[in-house]
Amino acid sequence: MSNAPRNAAANRDWGHDERGCTMLHIDMDAFFASLEIARHPEIAGKPVIIGTGPRAVVSAANYEARKYGINSAMAAARAHQLCPDGVFLPVDGAYYRQVSRQIFTDIFSQVTDAIEQVSVDECYMDVSGALLRWGSPTRIGAWLREQVSERFHITCSVGVACNKLVAKMASTNAKPNGMLLIPASQHAAFVQMMPLRAIPGIGPALERRLHTWGVESVRQLAALTPADLERITGSHAQAVHLYNTARGVDERPVVPVTPEKSIGSEHTFVHDVTSARETLSLLHHCCDTVASSLRKRGLMARTVTVKLRFPDLRYMTRSLTIEQPTDTASALYPVCEQLLRGMMGVAPGAAFTRLASPIRLAGMSVSGLSERERTVIQPTLDDLLEEEASPERTTAAQRMRGAERALDAVRGKFGTNSARLGL
Repeated sequence: MSNAPRNAAANRDWGHDERGCTMLHIDMDAFFASLEIARHPEIAGKPVIIGTGPRAVVSAANYEARKYGINSAMAAARAHQLCPDGVFLPVDGAYYRQVSRQIFTDIFSQVTDAIEQVSVDECYMDVSGALLRWGSPTRIGAWLREQVSERFHITCSVGVACNKLVAKMASTNAKPNGMLLIPASQHAAFVQMMPLRAIPGIGPALERRLHTWGVESVRQLAALTPADLERITGSHAQAVHLYNTARGVDERPVVPVTPEKSIGSEHTFVHDVTSARETLSLLHHCCDTVASSLRKRGLMARTVTVKLRFPDLRYMTRSLTIEQPTDTASALYPVCEQLLRGMMGVAPGAAFTRLASPIRLAGMSVSGLSERERTVIQPTLDDLLEEEASPERTTAAQRMRGAERALDAVRGKFGTNSARLGL
């Protein structure tokens, strides 16, 4: 669900010169909500909000719901206040991911392999190698929109330009269910009619700093020199980025395969929690979920992060890089407990029954990922001694990994929730 700023005047005919415009940005329109309407046609035309429960946040809303001021990341309780007669549905992440895979495999990949998937409902596509077959970028864009509509009964918007920056802005301003071509000669004019927040990298703080310099629009931003921008941002790299983007310049290529950077799991409690046992139990469950995902993908992780969210929606995170990369919950969980104790100011070994502050959400993630087959794990002296003393010539860590892999097999046969790793 995109909340990117738009300019209604930008959705117009900018010309038909497609030379060099081989970058497409495809963005599904209200993807989660649209999929729910597609499988529940009786709710078509009604405000549909994805996200239920007193503690939930809005994951998506269709355009009828957005007229009430509802947007993503808004508390579901607030959305209920704004639109009490809306249709509120739970998030069905597995279904959304399944349809996303089908769209990318059955439709997008029929055009080119040069696809950079940004999320389940968004991607960049470099069609330069497909023009001999398809003829023109806009013909490809039209075919993509037609196929998505016919086969999945949802819509998508397409931006066509010479680079990622302008293509994404074009798809945003073409929404919903539109296509916008921005010829190369019009890139600067198109970008400079946008509000400041439409530029990637300009958040509330930088926007305020720019306002103090009298800069209220991208057109005014483009009038600044690189030296001015460096004084405002305090960063040479950011100054160069803003100088280029204000002119519609972006040299980033499509990257078809982006290495996964992290894997995580988190859950919101029904009520605010102060119990250390309840929090640790949740973190253990998250470790089990993440470790299973690591093994399924053939990955190992080296850095563990614990995340807490407080009732006022503040976040706290702490991370620790462990000595040996792992893919087991039995190795991840002790690190999570250590991090949680540190976040709550509890010394190792001390009694730990209550949190220093109530929390509404807890979770953990892993990063520093590497392929298991290419990861060298150097046994410690303790490992070697333990292996030598064991009748099976194995360590406890190896036996635990075997047990967790057996759990994977059980879950694969009987379902994800059929078995869990005990505390």
